[in-house]
Amino acid sequence: MIIDEERTVLVDDLSGLRWRKSSRSSMQGNCVEVAFIGSAVAARDSKAPEGGKLVVRQAAWASFLHALRNGRFDGCGAVGDA
Repeated sequence: MIIDEERTVLVDDLSGLRWRKSSRSSMQGNCVEVAFIGSAVAARDSKAPEGGKLVVRQAAWASFLHALRNGRFDGCGAVGDA
């Protein structure tokens, strides 16, 4: 894993990670799963675990969660909303 000064995270292999999802998630598979990699966090869609993954620094992930919990994204609409 490489993390440079410009917040770029490069990871060669994500196959051995332990992915987790929220205990509040439904059993329908509409979840975001996360895995921790040193000083970074990887996220993926539980419906498509072999698909794309997002990897960010832990500080960026913490900032995202803080904004989410404080309603920063309320009213933004979900992906696919018309």
